[in-house]
Amino acid sequence: MAEKVILVDDMDGTEESDVAKRDFDVLGRKFTIDLSDANDKRLRDALDTVEAFVGKAREVKAAGRGRKAASPAKIKGYTNSDVREWARQNDVEVSAKGVIADEVYASFIEAHPDADPDAKPDDGPEAKSDE
Repeated sequence: MAEKVILVDDMDGTEESDVAKRDFDVLGRKFTIDLSDANDKRLRDALDTVEAFVGKAREVKAAGRGRKAASPAKIKGYTNSDVREWARQNDVEVSAKGVIADEVYASFIEAHPDADPDAKPDDGPEAKSDE
């Protein structure tokens, strides 16, 4: 038993004998569509027109959300709220919101040496040997 495949033009719905799968590329992407010879010619003409315009145009890159490099920790074991509260209690000028000045962090670390993110952990007297 034989089967007959009838291709239908994807653009106008006709079932002409010249309808065939047509492959084409647009901006580096490959597509396929069923078209008659007449609609294939229309497609090729349109692609040629687009190619002419694209050839004269400049590409606009989409604005991306660049990842900021992670900044090193300013303090260890405390929050910015802790720093602001300490600053207010000690008459150190600090903004209510936003960025805290490096000088404020430095003063906070002076008062709280355990907040220094660069400090080496203290091994304590138990870790020292009696040699």
